[in-house]
Amino acid sequence: MLRPGLRHRPLQRVVRTVLLGLVLGLVAVTVPDGSVREAEVSLTDLRIAEGVDLGDDVIWILTVGSDARPGQDMTRSRGDAIQMVGINTRTGAATAIGIPRDSWVPIPGHGSNRVNAGLYFGGPRLMGQTVGNLVGVQPDYVMVTRFPFFENMVDDIGGIYVHNPRRFSDPYLKPKGFAAGKIKLNGYSAMAFSRIRKGLAGGDFDRSANQQRTLRGIHARIRARADEPGFIERGVMTVLRNTDTNASPAGLFELAQAVAQVQPSRITSCVVDGRIGSVGGASIVFPNVGQARRYGDAARRDATISNC
Repeated sequence: MLRPGLRHRPLQRVVRTVLLGLVLGLVAVTVPDGSVREAEVSLTDLRIAEGVDLGDDVIWILTVGSDARPGQDMTRSRGDAIQMVGINTRTGAATAIGIPRDSWVPIPGHGSNRVNAGLYFGGPRLMGQTVGNLVGVQPDYVMVTRFPFFENMVDDIGGIYVHNPRRFSDPYLKPKGFAAGKIKLNGYSAMAFSRIRKGLAGGDFDRSANQQRTLRGIHARIRARADEPGFIERGVMTVLRNTDTNASPAGLFELAQAVAQVQPSRITSCVVDGRIGSVGGASIVFPNVGQARRYGDAARRDATISNC
C-alpha cells in the first residue's frame, strides 16, 4: 500500500517519485555507465538480522563516507562525513544529526576511540551501533560510500549550489578557497568543501555542518532535474550496478518511498557539539553526549529538531 502522501498522485508521477527516492536514498546517482567496476556504495539493512518490524513513521539512515583507498574494503576503513539522517514517512520531514569524525566515544567490544574507528573495527553494523549509542537512536540502515564515487556523482548531475557562511581555504585541498555566500561546486570542490577542517574556525564541528550543506545541495539539484527524460532512470540503473546491499526489494522500496517524500522546507539539521582535547597526544573531540541524546530524543518520533 502506498503511503498517504503518494495515494492521490497519478501513477506515472508515483513511479518517477519512487525512482527519485531510490536514487536519493542511496546518495549514488548518475555516474556515467561503465565508470565504476566495483561496488562503490554499501547499504546495510540492520533490521534484517535483528528481526525489527517495519512500520515506524521515522526511518533512520546512518551515512558514512569511507576513507578507503583503491583496493581497500570501504566497509572496513575509517569513516568520515558521518550523518545520522531521520526521515518521517508520514509528514515528509527530515533531519540530519552531524557527528564530528574525531568524537571520542565507547566502541562496543573495543574500548574508546574516535567514532570513525567503528567502521574499521566492525564494519557498518558496529558503526551503526556506535553512533546509535551516542545519539540514543539506532539506525535502520547504514550507507557507506567512497569519495571518488561521490565526486563523480556531483559532476554528473551538473554540480550543486551551497550557501557558505564564511570564506575558508586549505593549502592542500583548496588553496584558492571558497567564497562566502551562494557558490557552485563541482565534484572535487564538493568533496573538499565537505572534508576541509583546518581552515574552519569551528574545526570538526564546522566541517560536519558543511557536509549537511552539501547533502542539501545534492537533494535540491536532483529534485530540480527529476523531470528531465532519462535522468532518473539512468541513475537508478547506476545505483543497482554499483551497490552492495542485503536489503530486500521491499526494504529498498520503503527507503525509496520515504526519501521521495522529503520536503525541502521541512529539513532540519544540527551538529553535536563538544570540546577539543587530546588522548595519547592526538587531538580528539569529547562530544556533548547529553546534547546528542537530546537531538535523538527530539527527532525520534517525527524527524524534526526545533533548534540546535
